[in-house]
Amino acid sequence: MQVIPAIDIIDGKCVRLTKGDFSTKKEYSEDPVEVAKDYKKHGIERIHVVDLDGAKRGKPVNLSIMQKIKDATDLFIDFGGGIKKNEDIQNAFQKGADQITAGSIAVKNHNRVSKWLKKYKDRIILGADIKDGFVAIHGWQDITNTNIYNFIDSYLEAGITSVICTDISKDGMLTGPALPLYSKLVQKYPELNIIASGGVSTITDLDKLEETGVYGAIVGKAIYEGRITLEEITDFSN
Repeated sequence: MQVIPAIDIIDGKCVRLTKGDFSTKKEYSEDPVEVAKDYKKHGIERIHVVDLDGAKRGKPVNLSIMQKIKDATDLFIDFGGGIKKNEDIQNAFQKGADQITAGSIAVKNHNRVSKWLKKYKDRIILGADIKDGFVAIHGWQDITNTNIYNFIDSYLEAGITSVICTDISKDGMLTGPALPLYSKLVQKYPELNIIASGGVSTITDLDKLEETGVYGAIVGKAIYEGRITLEEITDFSN
């Protein structure tokens, strides 16, 4: 199982939210590039970069910071936040993204994202951010009536290979991940790379997630709060 540290960006700074609520913003570093360099120093190879400004505004805002991270570290980056148009995805790839996560746009414009999948193939990750089983969009500010399973099903024929699933109720809470959800997703979609996000607080949580069979786990607040060290992640990955 891959352990994927997260860098969430607001106003150019590394932050974390609780349950996707922007009013709970907590700053951890003024320089996301230095955070990424520290990950690189500890042998981490992949990071999850979220442009929270972009998610809220509906267009990428912090692509220049991602480019600086790429130039400084050459880490594998999956990027999400505000990707809506063809030019957005092109710009994201040009600025250093190896993969992009299609979240809100995948709910609102199935045709466009299906075309992206045909063109970019496994460089597109389906972003399924859920609350009470339903998909949330616009930086988790709006809950749709789209069920998580119907959402994923709708992209199977289009060729999706990876899904990042975030349980919003767990995100930033440090109370443990939604293990039954991820177990069900892995069982239902054995052909997909399911990446869990939200709630990880200890190395034991990562052990339990690995037991579900998920492809990867995104870790954010637990690192910044010192609940999980980068040394522990390196040891886990090895």
